[in-house]
Amino acid sequence: MTVSFAAKVFMPAHVLMQEMPDGDSVFINLETEQYFGLNEVGTRMWKTLIASDTVADAYDTLLAEYDVEPERLREDLEGLLASLVDQGLLQGEDRSR
Repeated sequence: MTVSFAAKVFMPAHVLMQEMPDGDSVFINLETEQYFGLNEVGTRMWKTLIASDTVADAYDTLLAEYDVEPERLREDLEGLLASLVDQGLLQGEDRSR
């Protein structure tokens, strides 16, 4: 399943997340009992995704925050989204309708 840039993403109730002192984070999907970790940049991307109205808004925020080529950020964000959705750690609600 893919999440569009027009979607609002949220963490499902069956997921727990803990941010570590070094900025990394650890997730557990209580349904699958699988763990997933993110480094500091991945954690920042996740937090921005959750706080934003849409994935596109998160992309704009991150583009202003990091010195990165727009296409590279888009690829990285799409990759992170796909991983988190595949692991059951994020869900999306399309806002384009």
